[in-house]
Amino acid sequence: MSSSTSKVGHTLAKGLGIKIPYRDPLGSEADPVTRGESVFTTGTADTYIEPEPTVAGLFPFLKWIGRYNTQWLIGDLVAGITVGAVVVPQGMSYAQLADLPVEYGLYSSFMGVLIYWFFATSKDITIGPVAVMSTLTGNVIIAVRKEHPELDPHVIASALAIISGAIITFIGLIRWGWIVEFIPLTAITAFMTGSALNIASGQIKNLMGETANFSTRGATYQNIINSLKYLPSTQLDAALGLTALFMLYGIRSACNYGARKRPHRAKTFFFISTLRTAFVILFYTMISAAVNIHRREHTAFKVLGNVPRGFKHAAVPTINTSIIKSFTSYLPSAVIVLLIEHISISKSFGRVNNYTIDPSQEMVAIGVTNLLGPFLGAYPATGSFSRTAIKSKAGVRTPLAGLITAVVVLLAIYALPPLFWYIPQAALSAVIIHAVGDLITPPNVVYQFWLVSPLEVVVFFAGVLVTVFSSIENGVYTTVCMSAFLLLWRLVKARGDFLGKVRVHSVIGDHLIDEQGKYGPVGPTPEQTLAEDNANDTYRNVYLPVTHGDGSNPQISVQHPYPGVFIYRFSEGFVYPNANSETDYLVQTIFKETRRTNIATYPTLGDRPWNDPGPRRGKPVEDRSDLPTLRAIILDFSSVDHVDVTSIQNLIDVRNQLDLYASPEPVQWHFANINNRWTKRALTSAGFGWPSPSSVDGFQRWKPIFSVAEIGGRSSAAAVAERERLNSQIKADDLEGGRPKSATVRERTEPEVSSNEGDDYIKQLDTTTAYRAKRNNIALVSGLNRPFFHVDVTSAVHSAISNIEGSGSFAKIIEE
Repeated sequence: MSSSTSKVGHTLAKGLGIKIPYRDPLGSEADPVTRGESVFTTGTADTYIEPEPTVAGLFPFLKWIGRYNTQWLIGDLVAGITVGAVVVPQGMSYAQLADLPVEYGLYSSFMGVLIYWFFATSKDITIGPVAVMSTLTGNVIIAVRKEHPELDPHVIASALAIISGAIITFIGLIRWGWIVEFIPLTAITAFMTGSALNIASGQIKNLMGETANFSTRGATYQNIINSLKYLPSTQLDAALGLTALFMLYGIRSACNYGARKRPHRAKTFFFISTLRTAFVILFYTMISAAVNIHRREHTAFKVLGNVPRGFKHAAVPTINTSIIKSFTSYLPSAVIVLLIEHISISKSFGRVNNYTIDPSQEMVAIGVTNLLGPFLGAYPATGSFSRTAIKSKAGVRTPLAGLITAVVVLLAIYALPPLFWYIPQAALSAVIIHAVGDLITPPNVVYQFWLVSPLEVVVFFAGVLVTVFSSIENGVYTTVCMSAFLLLWRLVKARGDFLGKVRVHSVIGDHLIDEQGKYGPVGPTPEQTLAEDNANDTYRNVYLPVTHGDGSNPQISVQHPYPGVFIYRFSEGFVYPNANSETDYLVQTIFKETRRTNIATYPTLGDRPWNDPGPRRGKPVEDRSDLPTLRAIILDFSSVDHVDVTSIQNLIDVRNQLDLYASPEPVQWHFANINNRWTKRALTSAGFGWPSPSSVDGFQRWKPIFSVAEIGGRSSAAAVAERERLNSQIKADDLEGGRPKSATVRERTEPEVSSNEGDDYIKQLDTTTAYRAKRNNIALVSGLNRPFFHVDVTSAVHSAISNIEGSGSFAKIIEE
């Protein structure tokens, strides 16, 4: 079958002029890869053929549905039925928050769980109506109906779902899921906490059965004030609402206590706790039916009323420009709410259950759900925290559990509407308050935020306060904007550290570790030479901030590695927002800790620039002769991944500025730990990477130092065999030449290469010892044509100091 299809495809392609071999440059007749010493083969490494993108990326269920088994089915059945028992009463409750009849909550619940599993990368998420989005939808409906009273609420809700769903689907299809990474945890928790307080305060009226006519869509503080103000109008509903709320919390507390006392029964207590919502609704529905069975016209308390059977509102949604314009201002907040709830929940449960979600694919799932849901009457839906937690704890195995939940909801839509009539409104309000209570951030979590990042606690409280005293939408915008400002502020005001050298020793107990791994004496003796120090493993040189800003012991003296040599490490990258901040701090500190090479730069007062007028008349010039002159700068790029035109131009300007400051000798710029080849290219295009020529004599004599390593690694079989061969060859040469037999191949780590002068230094480098070391199975780590790009700070320091001492203008370094 496949061969015939292939033939048809090739024939069609030939007729249309499509060149299939373009996609396969080697052609079907290409020779297979064979084993050989100089051929990269499967004998030396696993071959890799880059796969083409397939439909499985858009429909992840295709990867696992073929392996579905009975054990998975059992877990999905339990989890699906459990979530179905919870989503039915919650869906009806949340529909009231959206200012819609309760059946729309059931429609949204059904479409969410039915569609999601096709696109899911999370097995735990349950899409459906949620409290925050339902409240936001209700606010949109009320606002739009003030201007367009002719529009039905469900028409507005359906249009909002489709437009926001289309936006999210587009973001997911172009794989921009990384956008959600700009919303931090504190902003999410602030939004959830403020929204929970707002929703709970708005339900007090129905919980207490207050008959006074006041709006519950205002700010949180207004809802609380009005609820207390009209408390005397409380009806019998309060008895049902308060006892239902008490029962919900009581059952959960009792189950948690029982699980702690009897761990072997923890699963049983979990399912009892999970089904408490369905049990409470059923219990109070029975009470309502007993009381109101003969009082359908004048009930003793508010009941849910008629709920149509089946999908009575299924239709093509009404979408036009006037409806879209009416809620355009609410779209950003709607999209943000849909995204941050779903993505944050799915990522959290993915980490807990050891799998990774694809944010872009999850956006597609949310978007398609909201695009198709309105055709059956659904309003905007997203991931639910409470139902996701229940689903996870119930032992869900695959996303197919959503299909089981859809069956449960479908049965409720068709079989239970007559029973829904008797559900008390106060009981539904109790369910809502109980559900959103879990979204409030506990004080202990806020305290942990304070310990980690005090500034982000300010963002948290700002978001909560704005939500309480204004609206959920304004709270969302506040937290997002403040978080973005905090991110930019940290980037723009980033400031690196100047590093100094410290000799540290490895200590176990009261003793140091010697080179054999045994307890040894405390460090080298003063009589040891520099070579002996380098060969001794009892200590090593590390580089710490000279200001001890990293929290290192301030009693330890951290000094610059050499007079006039500065090591600077960037902290937050090096791009245009923080380029000025970083370089300004660099130049400011260098000016403070060094002096001009030519002290008599300004022989008269008139020669001085206006921004450096010098001392007042009659005052002597500050004596800075004890300070060193600037000779070299080492930039640690370990935290820098990318650079841009602005940052490179800043670096060029600073180089020119410091060259004038250190004139007539140029400042040598060394770079360590460059992680990106494009960064090297950018620096090279700006003239960095090799010595700066003097303005007087051009290139001076300098001594390049390179880092080399063994090809294939020192422990590889090839390296061992090569060393054995060379050792045997050298021993034979020693016998013939009369040299001692102890001569062996020495492993080079940072060999010094020959000096040179002039512009043809690259040509001379081709004949250096480091380059010829390849014949001994050793190769350079970094490029020969970029001698001032170093693999680490240590090699950069060695290179800078060697060239300073080699120039003869500085005394040799004094080892402490």
